[in-house]
Amino acid sequence: MRAGKLDRTISVERLAETVSASGAVSSAWTNIATVRAEIVHQSASEFLTGFGEAQDGTIIFRVRYLPGISTADRVAYNGASYDLKEITEIGRRRGLELRAVATS
Repeated sequence: MRAGKLDRTISVERLAETVSASGAVSSAWTNIATVRAEIVHQSASEFLTGFGEAQDGTIIFRVRYLPGISTADRVAYNGASYDLKEITEIGRRRGLELRAVATS
């Protein structure tokens, strides 16, 4: 993985739940890592759904290996949030490919 291709900055976020003294549960996305990334593939495909037109934005980020990432996390990039759908290891802990879909 060449450092020169890692020209974007992304944030990996995880949903954290906190319980207040009154017992109320609140959840918020917290930043667990800010890393450099390469955008490998980006597409937007419009398709007709049962409720009308919708847009599905798919993007693939390639980053250096980062332990502990799961599909329950999300990526924040360029003011948008992307849910992780698939995580593929590149080599032997050399890097990760994060396949994500834009949230609405």
